[in-house]
Amino acid sequence: MFDTVCSLPLSSDLFAQAVHPTEPLVAVGLSAGHVATLKLPPLDGSIAAPTASRSQGRRGSNGTGVIETAWRTKRHKGSCRCLAYSIDGRQLYSAGTDGLVKAADSATGVVTGKVAVPFDPSASRQTVDAPTVIHALSPQTLLLSTDSGALHIYDLRDPAPSIPLDADHRKTAFTAARPSQTYQPHTDFISDLSPIPPSAASTSGFSKQWLTIGCTTLALTDLRRGVLAKSEDQEELLLSCLYVTGLPVKKSSGHSGSKAVVGGGDGVLTLWEKGQWDDQDERIHVSREGETLDCLAHVPDGVGGPGRRIAVGMGDGRIRFVRLGMNRVVGENSHDDVEGVAELGFDALGRMISGGGQVVKVWQEHMAGEAEDEREEEEGEGAAGKRTADSDDDDDDDQGDEDDDSDSDDEGPSHGRRKKRKRGKGPAPSKSNFNFSGLD
Repeated sequence: MFDTVCSLPLSSDLFAQAVHPTEPLVAVGLSAGHVATLKLPPLDGSIAAPTASRSQGRRGSNGTGVIETAWRTKRHKGSCRCLAYSIDGRQLYSAGTDGLVKAADSATGVVTGKVAVPFDPSASRQTVDAPTVIHALSPQTLLLSTDSGALHIYDLRDPAPSIPLDADHRKTAFTAARPSQTYQPHTDFISDLSPIPPSAASTSGFSKQWLTIGCTTLALTDLRRGVLAKSEDQEELLLSCLYVTGLPVKKSSGHSGSKAVVGGGDGVLTLWEKGQWDDQDERIHVSREGETLDCLAHVPDGVGGPGRRIAVGMGDGRIRFVRLGMNRVVGENSHDDVEGVAELGFDALGRMISGGGQVVKVWQEHMAGEAEDEREEEEGEGAAGKRTADSDDDDDDDQGDEDDDSDSDDEGPSHGRRKKRKRGKGPAPSKSNFNFSGLD
């Protein structure tokens, strides 16, 4: 499916990864609290000779590319649990086990604002409720989920109080902006979140609803109305989710062509029909060995072959590709022989970025012959409406500030076979809506 372009060894385990929406950049968050932005090589893999003005560059293991570090900083005193770019890519949000969410200029890494994550309300004393997922829903709205199952909504237009300073201009306290809303879609840690695209009638053009998975349930939440639906207990750990549109429409069964795809701890992808969130609709066996399906990513249209495809990062280090509609595995790559795949994404040039353990890899599509694509199309047409060997279809009709240099690595509580790092997009580049007076 894909060939390795280059790879970059990291200084500690990767816990978070975010791919820039419009430029060939990827941000990484590490177990030691560091955050860095990496410049990816040109599309064809050709690399100009490094110059003294460039920041550190690392040549790929196969000698075909260089990944350069644009900036790197010790951002959190504990581990960096999650990262997200703003809608326009100008801001990079990070959240760590130190209980802080920080907004930074994505080009320079300079912090423009920060807030504290609310404490765990179920704890008998004030305890950091470690963040698990952060997501910029729109230029005005930031979502943050936690280990306790809370889902905090921040309005980026609301400023927060500043930090009081003592006589020596040292920070003595931190007064945090509070979330505009907090919902509780799950009773345990939220492991993934996927927005539902806006309808054709939307005036803003931004999502207002999203799916979350927490432990063994899936939930639908609305920005203003709160939790709208919650599934039955699936009796299996749910780890990753995507909302997928453009699937074949089955008119006889009323299928809409949109489904939620959920990766489980048992090696099975479950598909959930839009609007029917009480229980799963179809099952696809991605790993017969029962490996965890830790992360999912949309394969861009026109990349990897015909049809709607998703990439699945597994706990054994493999990446498998599933063609929806056919509901079958159609390819495989290996990120690592030992470490699991913690993060997957595709950059603006259609290249796959995989992260796990202490390495980030960049992959470019393997240029298959036309005959191979045509053969797969014919197989897909022949399999339409039929069960495949890898599918359990239940249908009857057959989603820059340099902080303390401490190397503290508080990863927070673990939850079974959850991902190592978790389990656990304002327009102004120089003035974030997170920008509070007195903050460094």
